[in-house]
Amino acid sequence: MRKQDLIRLVTCAVVAALSMMILMATGQAQTPPPAAAPTPPAPQMPPSLVPAKVIDLMTTEGSAIFGAQWKTMEAKIVEGPPIANAMPGYKTSYDIQPHAGEPGFDDSSWPIIGAKGLADRRGGGKVSFIWYRANLTIPAKIGDFDTSGATVVLTAYVDDYAEVWVNGQMPRRAGYPSPAAIQGFNMPNHVVLADAVKPGDKFQIAVFGINGPISVAPMNFVWFREAKIEFFR
Repeated sequence: MRKQDLIRLVTCAVVAALSMMILMATGQAQTPPPAAAPTPPAPQMPPSLVPAKVIDLMTTEGSAIFGAQWKTMEAKIVEGPPIANAMPGYKTSYDIQPHAGEPGFDDSSWPIIGAKGLADRRGGGKVSFIWYRANLTIPAKIGDFDTSGATVVLTAYVDDYAEVWVNGQMPRRAGYPSPAAIQGFNMPNHVVLADAVKPGDKFQIAVFGINGPISVAPMNFVWFREAKIEFFR
């Protein structure tokens, strides 16, 4: 009986090995490709009307209206392996860390800055990147202005470039105007947060400030020229 059991075990092992070899040969045992990144939300163009209400986020009073507590952290360039199918001779890829615009990012260890600190010159100069993060909650009223149903636009005017993430996504579409992406050298981003806002709506904002032009390595820093919330009717 023991000899028969041994024969059965060896036979099973051989069959399993042959099955694995067949799967590998047919490509069925290959590692499944990584899940595709979620499609970013479509960009929206802001209204061209005169806003009904404007709040300056670079003041203590303005940020307090939305319960915004600003945090900041420098981003750095890091090296990694090349991506799949890179041409021969390219042994390295480059990325930024941290990816603070992504959903669920934990900024609890980041230093808190005052609203007026958005104007402070940050970074070491030349090629540098700074993250700014805050959570905004829409109040029911601002003075006698009722926010319900208003279109809400964030203006982030960073010296020199900025990318704006809202609730873990950077709204964009290739080939179309995308206000959350880089708008040009020293030009503001006007990002629609909501077409028809409701009191209590929350928005997680992450602004990636970039010193530029990058190929010139400027002898200055990253800072906000303007940060505001506009309401349109």
